[in-house]
Amino acid sequence: MAERGESRLKVLARHLLGGGAGSGCPNCACKDASKRAPLELKFSPEVQQALQQGKPLVALESTIISHGMPYPQNLQTALEVEEVVRQHGAVPATIAIIGGQPCIGCDRQQLEHIARRGTAVRKVSRRDMPLVLGSSLDGATTVSGTMLLAARAGIKVFVTGGIGGVHRGGHLSMDVSADLTELGRTPVAVVCAGAKSVLDIPRTLEYLETQGVCVAAYGADEFPAFFSRHSGCKAPCRVDDPQQAASMIRASHELQLGTGLLLAVPIPEAHAAEGAAIQQAIQESLQEAEQRGIAGADVTPFLLESIRSKTGGASLAANIQLVKNNAAVGSQIAVALAAMS
Repeated sequence: MAERGESRLKVLARHLLGGGAGSGCPNCACKDASKRAPLELKFSPEVQQALQQGKPLVALESTIISHGMPYPQNLQTALEVEEVVRQHGAVPATIAIIGGQPCIGCDRQQLEHIARRGTAVRKVSRRDMPLVLGSSLDGATTVSGTMLLAARAGIKVFVTGGIGGVHRGGHLSMDVSADLTELGRTPVAVVCAGAKSVLDIPRTLEYLETQGVCVAAYGADEFPAFFSRHSGCKAPCRVDDPQQAASMIRASHELQLGTGLLLAVPIPEAHAAEGAAIQQAIQESLQEAEQRGIAGADVTPFLLESIRSKTGGASLAANIQLVKNNAAVGSQIAVALAAMS
C-alpha cells in the first residue's frame, strides 16, 4: 500500500496541474509549453504521509475561514474543525492557495495568514483558478474550488457547511452556484448540511438531478436546509451509517461516473430550536432585501449580516456547530471508505 501511495504522489506531481518538459510523460499536452516550471500541488507533511500510507483523508475548504467569520474566531474554528477530523480517525486537509501555490493541507502559519487577511483574500472557484494561480495570488477555495483541488490530490471526501444552489428567481436570472456544476463533473463526495434556505431548494435538487449527482440525506428522509432539519423536499435517497455512504462512494468511483455525491446531514436535534429562530430571521431578511431592491452579488453579504444581527450572533454559533457535526460524519465516512480499499 505504501508503494502504491508513493507512486500516486509521483503521478500527481507530474500531471495534475501541469507536466512540463522533462516530466517523463510523452503524452503530456503541456510538454515544453513555455519551459516554465510546472505548477504543482504542495502537500503538507501530514497529508503526504496519509496519501503514501492510504490513510483516510478529509478535505476542508478555506472560504469559510476568510469570509465566514471574523478573526480570530475564524482561525480558532478552523483549528477546532481539523481536530474533530483527527478525533474521528481521519487526516484533515484544509485546501487554500498561498501566493499562487495550491496547498493541500495548511499548517498553522498558513491558516493564520488566510484568517488574518479575511475578505481581502479572493474567493476561488473553478473559474478563478487561472487568474489566482497565474498571478501568484492568495485564494480561499469555495466548495467548487476545493472539490477540484481535492480530486486532483486524490482525496475522495470533502466536508463543508452547506453548498450553494439555484438562487430564488434563478430560473430568470440564471444565478446558479458553480458548486452544482462541479458536483456534476468532479468525483468527490461532499458532506454538508444541505443547501441554505435562502436558496430555491426544489430547483437546486432538480438541477443536481440533471447533472447526474447522487443526493442522499444522512439518517433522514427529508433534504435538510442548513439551519433547519426540514426543507419540505424529500431526499432522493437515504443513508443511515458511514459504511453505507462509503459503499456508494466506492461504487461511483468503480463505475467511473465522474460525478460527485452529495451527502446532506441534518442539523443536530440539540440545535434544532436554535435553527428555527434563525429560519425566522432568514425570512425577515429576505423580505428586507426584496424591499430594498438588493440583488445579485450583494444579496448574500446583506443576508448574512442581517441574519447575524437579528439573531444576536446565534447564526454564527449554529454555523460552527453544523460544520463540526459534518466533520465528524464525514471523517467516519472517510474511515469506512479507506477500510474498503
